Amino acid sequence: VQLQASGGGLVQAGGSLRLSCAASGIAFRFSIMGWYRQAPGKQRDLVATISGGGGSINYAESVKGRFTISRDNPKNTVYLQLNSLKPEDTAVYYCNAKIPSGDSLWGQGTQVTVSS
Repeated sequence: VQLQASGGGLVQAGGSLRLSCAASGIAFRFSIMGWYRQAPGKQRDLVATISGGGGSINYAESVKGRFTISRDNPKNTVYLQLNSLKPEDTAVYYCNAKIPSGDSLWGQGTQVTVSS
């Protein structure tokens, strides 16, 4: 079982990034996928989730209108498009899978740094 996140980096305020999370070893299309983030000294917070079929999506208020979560089930991959980035979006972004058994799995995280 593996969730491999990638796509983070350093970007100026107002810029964009696209994060990817490739899953293996899970029933991907039956799993709720999500992105969370954790800034230094703070708790890990929800960014966005997407249901197995993609029909139900939720966003944190702080990212609505700027971030877009999507998934490609044949590729077992979930994406997070980050637009209009702000310095306060700086964090380690983690991929999460809530699999049919009810277990919650985490990827290793990818760093997003937004300079002002």
